[in-house]
Amino acid sequence: MPEERKIPEFLVRMQALRAKYGEYMHKAVTFYDDMPCYPKEEVLRLAALEQKLLFTGDESGAGAYIALVGSIQKLPDAPEPIYLWPEGKVPTLTEYSDNSDYRYNHDPDFRPHMFEVLVPQDVTPKGAVVVCPGGAHGSSCIHEGYQVTQDLAALGYQCFLLLNRPNNNPWNAKECGADAARAIRYVRAHAAQYRIDPQNVAFAGFSNGGLTGENTIRYFSGKQTVAQHFPGYEPDELDRYYGAPDAFLCIYGPRFNGADFDYTDVVYPPTFFAVGRGDSAMDNLHWMYPSLLEHGVPVEVHTFAGVPHGKAGDKIKFGGVSQYPSFDLWEPLADAFMQDVYHPAPAQSPF
Repeated sequence: MPEERKIPEFLVRMQALRAKYGEYMHKAVTFYDDMPCYPKEEVLRLAALEQKLLFTGDESGAGAYIALVGSIQKLPDAPEPIYLWPEGKVPTLTEYSDNSDYRYNHDPDFRPHMFEVLVPQDVTPKGAVVVCPGGAHGSSCIHEGYQVTQDLAALGYQCFLLLNRPNNNPWNAKECGADAARAIRYVRAHAAQYRIDPQNVAFAGFSNGGLTGENTIRYFSGKQTVAQHFPGYEPDELDRYYGAPDAFLCIYGPRFNGADFDYTDVVYPPTFFAVGRGDSAMDNLHWMYPSLLEHGVPVEVHTFAGVPHGKAGDKIKFGGVSQYPSFDLWEPLADAFMQDVYHPAPAQSPF
C-alpha cells in the first residue's frame, strides 16, 4: 500500500487505470488468489508489472502485463481447491449480481475455497493454521497467503490458504466470517487425516483478514450457529464441528478504533498481535488490547520499530530477502504462542 498521505492520489490513479485495464487486472486476481496452481516466477513477474502500473502510473510495461495475463497456464500438478460449501448452498446476505465494472476482485459467482499447504509425511504436525490474506485478496495472497503458509508449514503446521468472500468487498462481516468458520470446521472434521488434535486449529488473519478472523469469533464462537445468522440455512455434517479458532493470530488487523463489539455470546480465544510501529493499525491495537483484557482474553502483543503496514511474507517479492527482517520474527513468536496455548497445555515447570 502507498503511504497514507498518498492514498487519495493513488485511488484516483487506480480508478483511471482500472477503467483502462480492468479486464486484465480482474483476470490476474485468479493467478494471485490461486497461486499454488500457477508458476511462481510468472505470477511474481505479473504482480511486479501490475504494481509498477498502479503505484507509478508508468504504462510502459502495460503490453508485457497484458501478454502475461493471457499466457499464464496452470501447473500440470496444480493442487485441487477445497470448496467450502456445496455448489448453490453458500449462505448469503449481500445482494450482489453485477461486476461488469470490475469494482470488486471477485464476481458474484465466486466460490469460497482453500488450498492445503502441508508438512511432509515424516514430520509430526504441531497443529493447523488457516491463513487469510488481507485486502480484497488478489496480490495480497502472494506474501500474506502463499509465502506465509510456506513459512508456517516449515515450522511444522498444517496450513490452509483461505480464499473466502473478502470482508466489505462487497460481502459483509457475517458472510466472510461464515466462510472462515466453515474452513475451520473442515479442518477439524478431517483432523485424523491431517494428523492433528482438532482442538489445535488457529486462524491467522492479515489486515482485512484480521477483521475476518474477529468476525469469525464474533458470530460463530460459543454456541452460535450459521442458521442463527442466515435464515433458511440448512445445516449439514460440517456444522457439527466448532467454527471458531483455538488461537487467533491477528497480524496488523485489529478492529478499528472506536468500533463496537458485543461480547455477549462470544468465546474469545487466546490472541496474538503483531503490528509494525510505522503502521496506523497501532491506533486500532491501542483500542482493542484493553478491551480484550477487560473481558479476560489471554493476549500477547509484539510491535516492531519502523515497520509499515502489510509486510508479512514480503521477502517473496524481493528474491527471498525481507525488507523488514525484524518483522519476520512474528512467525517464530507466533509458533511459541501457539505451542503455549494449544491443547493439551504444556506441563508446568516445578520451579
